[in-house]
Amino acid sequence: MIDSRTAPYAALVLRVTLGALFLAHAGLKLFVFTPAGTAKFFGSLGFPPELAYLIMTVEVMSGVALILGVWTRYAALAGIPILLGAIFTVHGAAGFFFTNPKGGWEYPAFWAIALAAQALLGDGAYALRPSRDVEAASGQLSGAHSR
Repeated sequence: MIDSRTAPYAALVLRVTLGALFLAHAGLKLFVFTPAGTAKFFGSLGFPPELAYLIMTVEVMSGVALILGVWTRYAALAGIPILLGAIFTVHGAAGFFFTNPKGGWEYPAFWAIALAAQALLGDGAYALRPSRDVEAASGQLSGAHSR
């Protein structure tokens, strides 16, 4: 049984954590590897180097949206292809454990699953823009809907 009193706060904790992870991951690309270095790395994998800029933009936008609780489901879903791409292009060949040389696919897989869970959970508490479908459902559950 889900505790309806604490579930919104659990979704909040997950949402903010996932958003912070995206910002940290984007920050690594922006401030440590630099955008030009990240683009060069993408090129070395056979991707158009410009794709790196799209990935960094999605990571920043998804991170901010998740932290603020704005379009939470979409922000969570937008991050999943990025992580699946990381698994299939970089981390998959390194084996399962992330402690393996070149990092395995354990961490990005867990992160992708957590994003899917967030998309299923929705906004949680303190979202700046709560989903309308959640508001409508809560109104129906409380008996506040019009007859």
